[in-house]
Amino acid sequence: MPKVIWWGRSDLNYSRNRISRQLLQALGCQLIDFRPHLSGWGGVEAQLKGLPTPDLVWVPCFRHRDVEAASRWARRRGVPLVFDPLISAWQKQVYERNKFAEQSPQAQRLLSTETKCLQLADMVLLDTALQQQMFIERFGLSAEKTAVVYVGAEQPLFSPVSLVKPRPLSTEVLFYGSFIALHGVETVIEAARLTAAQPHLRWVLLGDGPTKAAARQQAAGLANVHFEDSLAYPNLPGRIAKADIVLGVFGGSQKAAQVIPNKVFQGLACGRPVITRNSDAYPAAMPNGPLSGLWQIEAANPAALADAVMQCVNSQQDKKLAARTLYTQYFSPAQLEQQLKEALVRLGLSFECR
Repeated sequence: MPKVIWWGRSDLNYSRNRISRQLLQALGCQLIDFRPHLSGWGGVEAQLKGLPTPDLVWVPCFRHRDVEAASRWARRRGVPLVFDPLISAWQKQVYERNKFAEQSPQAQRLLSTETKCLQLADMVLLDTALQQQMFIERFGLSAEKTAVVYVGAEQPLFSPVSLVKPRPLSTEVLFYGSFIALHGVETVIEAARLTAAQPHLRWVLLGDGPTKAAARQQAAGLANVHFEDSLAYPNLPGRIAKADIVLGVFGGSQKAAQVIPNKVFQGLACGRPVITRNSDAYPAAMPNGPLSGLWQIEAANPAALADAVMQCVNSQQDKKLAARTLYTQYFSPAQLEQQLKEALVRLGLSFECR
């Protein structure tokens, strides 16, 4: 049974972390949690606590600050280190938040710091092939030191739910998330405006975040747009079950074009058709369109979104079955487990019995 030290003060309830831990356990790994009080002194604390020498050290998403100490500790013991960053700090500050111009001294320093961090890892996991390619090009990583493991949706939590109460007569289009710029919430509201004459079409925006106040202002006067507060993570599948269509992201940024959002995996896993912006991040062979379960449209295009919603509403085909089938074929736990297994085998870990 391979021993894996999970190194860092990560949020264990964050979906990427929960799924990664499930995958490691499914592969037969024993997880040992280590949460250093000070990231830079993590190796000293590990030594004082007498951490056992594992087969692998895993630094979870967003924990860039833990990589240096963890890699130094692992290297002294001849143990490989996997880093699962999920995001690039440099990309986020330059392209999402527009905090620094790409050629500014601040951006260049951030790029240099992140490059050194990533190059310390023996394997860097990315959530899509486009993210993988960006990390290879921007941070000088070799292809052999990177691998793709999709985010997926936690099972069996995100599964089709049977509703006890009868469904309302209206058709509900559900967006949920943290209201960040990447989501393109303004596109959702403008699409709702274009369908305001449809009396039975209800647009719901669920969650909280930086752009929510602006979204409320933009939606002022639209009777078909409704806002709801964030839900506890375990309650999401039941809320998704009440919707007829789930929305992904529609932002026009570089980052938005490179990712497959959580809500896409989760909506499909719950058997709800999903509409989202087009992206080459999805498997090339995966079908796309109004009857496939997943419909990719042009980014930042409210008219395209409104048209896609209306076509889904008017279609008599069983799009819910198509959505769950698509998830099972391309993003199931078995698919993700195989992706992770192949990456870890390249590091020398053995899974003969699985």
